[in-house]
Amino acid sequence: MRRGPGGEASLRRRRGPARLWVAVAALVAGTIWLCSSSSVGLFGASYRVQDVDVNKLWRTADSNGWRASSAPRTYWPPPPTESESSGYLRVRCNGGLNQQRSAICNAVVAARIMNATLVLPELDTNSFWHDESGFVGIYDVPHFIKTLKYDVRIVMSIPEITVNGKTKKLKAHQIRPARDAPVSWYATVALEKMKKYGAVYLTPFSHRLAEDIDDPELQRLRCRVNYHALRFKPQIMKTSSEIVNKLRSEGHFMSIHLRFELDMLAFAGCIDIFTPHEQKILIKYRKEHFAEKLLVPEERRLIGKCPLTPEEVGLILRAMGFDNTTRIYLASGELFGGKRFMKPFKAMFPRLENHSTVGPGKLEENTQGLAGSAVDYMVCLLSDIFIPTYDGPSNFANNLMGHRMYYGFRTTITPNRKALAPIFIDRAQGRAAGFEQRIRQVMFNTHFGGPHKRIHPESFYTNSWPDCFCQTNARNHADRCPPDNINDVLESQFQSEEEVEESRTANQTDSAGQTEEAMI
Repeated sequence: MRRGPGGEASLRRRRGPARLWVAVAALVAGTIWLCSSSSVGLFGASYRVQDVDVNKLWRTADSNGWRASSAPRTYWPPPPTESESSGYLRVRCNGGLNQQRSAICNAVVAARIMNATLVLPELDTNSFWHDESGFVGIYDVPHFIKTLKYDVRIVMSIPEITVNGKTKKLKAHQIRPARDAPVSWYATVALEKMKKYGAVYLTPFSHRLAEDIDDPELQRLRCRVNYHALRFKPQIMKTSSEIVNKLRSEGHFMSIHLRFELDMLAFAGCIDIFTPHEQKILIKYRKEHFAEKLLVPEERRLIGKCPLTPEEVGLILRAMGFDNTTRIYLASGELFGGKRFMKPFKAMFPRLENHSTVGPGKLEENTQGLAGSAVDYMVCLLSDIFIPTYDGPSNFANNLMGHRMYYGFRTTITPNRKALAPIFIDRAQGRAAGFEQRIRQVMFNTHFGGPHKRIHPESFYTNSWPDCFCQTNARNHADRCPPDNINDVLESQFQSEEEVEESRTANQTDSAGQTEEAMI
């Protein structure tokens, strides 16, 4: 985020005819939306909300015959050998764990576009987590390189070169890519610099490749990186598995990403529910970390820009039909405002756990850093139900929703905060008649993580359907499923390429062996 001046003027409450009109319009829109909603994807055609069986939510969403598939469906040539490569691509991925995860996927695609050799991506962990784990401390590097061996050539570092009899490291030319740069920029501007200098260093590299790419094979490559190549280190996977097994030993469990931390509340501008002292802290944090912007809390809430409070989450779950025996895993940082915000939630749902209470002892060296976030990610991925309380701009929640879709359309309950806002406002002002009925009407009008069309501003990383999916009995040829095993598809194409090369010269060294050796 850009830094800029700001202060109480940016977050103060303002009243007047224009503000009143905004509030009235939002309330009317919410009422119209509620009256017009009468169907839901998971439960089929029209229904009465009081008849919905909430137990069905513990199952996966209806796939309609779709399943995950990111294997290439057209010819996919192998990556270049060292001598064929355009040069070396180095990137620095900034942000939190999941923002970096998206950046890694983009880096692999960028290397493929440029016919380049990718240097293992750098994670800018210090600025966000104060954690120096880096890529090798979080991800399984050998698995990453091996999984992508048919897509890009990956090396641990830029090699040394010899100039005038002296050996030195090749220096990468630094470039700052534009946000959401198109494929054409990488194929022209960046590639030209790479050929001139031998290596380029793209920094920062968060959201630096456009999400909408016309080439479906490049989109499927993103999915291969995200859902197959990026695997956490064995210790993180083991810890996550132990937590999931412990939670599931007593039946179903849901996970909730409770986004109610200082940074997000300051960013959202939702300060009116806090004490004067807490408001000063939020205003100061916003002034120091974000650009100046006029934010009126009441208006932010009405347009769905405020994270749900823990109490609101509890009221939603209770209205939907979940009872106080529901096992819940909380993935969150330090909640702002102290225990008073959690007290109502705990009273409704006492069976709460997190990686500290249910985990098998110490999580690596730093449970508050990348390792702790990685464990939370895996437990939420494997939970029966996942509920993000603030899906934008939360990379954690957005990436998880996409991963759960790919992992078999696992149920995700996404609260429509804009539609819920007038209901909670009415309750706060003493108009609570029909409260739970209205909540159910909103909450059961969703796809619950099933296949659905991606509509802006929904991210590709939140919903990769239909690009990274196929249909078992598809009428459209483009949607038909290729062989199950991605490696079999790529191995077959790789061997075909090798046979063509061998036919040109009997004395040529086996190209596949050279490439694999260079990558491993």
